[in-house]
Amino acid sequence: MVDSVEIPPTRIHRPTSASEVARIIRQAAEEGVPLTVVSGGHGPWSHAPADGIRLELGELAGIEVDGTRVRVGGGAVWGEVAAALAPHGLALSSGDTATVGVGGLTLGGGIGWMVRAWGLAVDQLVGAQVVTASGDVVETTAAQHPELFWALRGGGGNFGVVTRFDFEAHRLPGIAFAELAVGEDAAAMLRAARELMRDAPRELTVTYMDVPPMDPNAPAGARLSAVWAGPEPDRLGAALAPLAALEGVQTEISEPAYRDILMEMPVPEGDEAPAPPGFIAANGLLRDLDDELVGRVVAFRREFPASVVFLRSLGGAFADVPEEETAFPARDAAWFVMVAAIDIPGMLDDDSRAKAAADAQRIVGGRLAEYSNFVDAERPETVAGMYAEASYARLRDVKRQWDPQNLFRRNHNIAV
Repeated sequence: MVDSVEIPPTRIHRPTSASEVARIIRQAAEEGVPLTVVSGGHGPWSHAPADGIRLELGELAGIEVDGTRVRVGGGAVWGEVAAALAPHGLALSSGDTATVGVGGLTLGGGIGWMVRAWGLAVDQLVGAQVVTASGDVVETTAAQHPELFWALRGGGGNFGVVTRFDFEAHRLPGIAFAELAVGEDAAAMLRAARELMRDAPRELTVTYMDVPPMDPNAPAGARLSAVWAGPEPDRLGAALAPLAALEGVQTEISEPAYRDILMEMPVPEGDEAPAPPGFIAANGLLRDLDDELVGRVVAFRREFPASVVFLRSLGGAFADVPEEETAFPARDAAWFVMVAAIDIPGMLDDDSRAKAAADAQRIVGGRLAEYSNFVDAERPETVAGMYAEASYARLRDVKRQWDPQNLFRRNHNIAV
């Protein structure tokens, strides 16, 4: 790339076909300008730098169901997918939010509500249509361009623009859902959840979240949510009995549609849409929650009133997949943990920012890997920590083959 090239302001393209995506990619390569790829969701690259070419995939949002095979456009969001599959009695494990893009979540791995029942989003992926850095449209599966297919399952947007994802969906006649409002002793709830999930049925996935008042879709305070992969509220209630028995805990069990447990998050539109607030955050895939870590999580939330803590149980089907089968790391992790102090102007000074950063890193200090989908900024120096060492070397080889000029670099970029 020539450093002296004058980069014009952002040109936004909203293609309606893979061939149009290919034309735009070739244009970016020929001009030597930055290329930002945005799928249909609300991730950090929705607020990418205003230069070069911006490729928005929202028009490529078709969803086709053929038996249990589901073909999803690269610009679709998970709420649309869940709604389209429900009449067929099908579902896919997706993100927690209806407005999360299928593309970004899947390419980063995809930890969702059904992670213990069905694994990651990438564990359901059986094929993809990809537009490469050379402008070629290729089909990839485990048998066709297998190394590219392997890399797409956790390696992010480093290897091309995925214009269509092919998933194998699961039969889901219904779910049971529980909300447990946590009492005064948040540490007791986390310890009890840890013990429960050691031998829990894989139909059960739990999430602990403690948030300040900020959104009606995420009520303030600490709560544990649980999903049972089946319309069996009695079994869910029985499984959660040790948690429901804790002092001060209030439990509500229902049978909503799967689509209805996906949170709604408004997506700002237009050139004047404000960027999301800053976060001083850290996350990790962890083998266990020892008492010291539980104490640190609870203390972090207490120390920083404008903060969020989020934990999700793993194991089950997530752990069934051999680590070398996909690029996603740490299949022996039992928990995903994320903490974040919200950096609202006027609320944190330099000392408190430094303390929040140090405390957050201490919480995840024993992590097996960092989960890329919860990292909201480009940090090239830390990308290797998102993968197992052997997988990262393999990803670099795939990058050299499919994108040697690093056209696709506005992401968690894998060095070539």
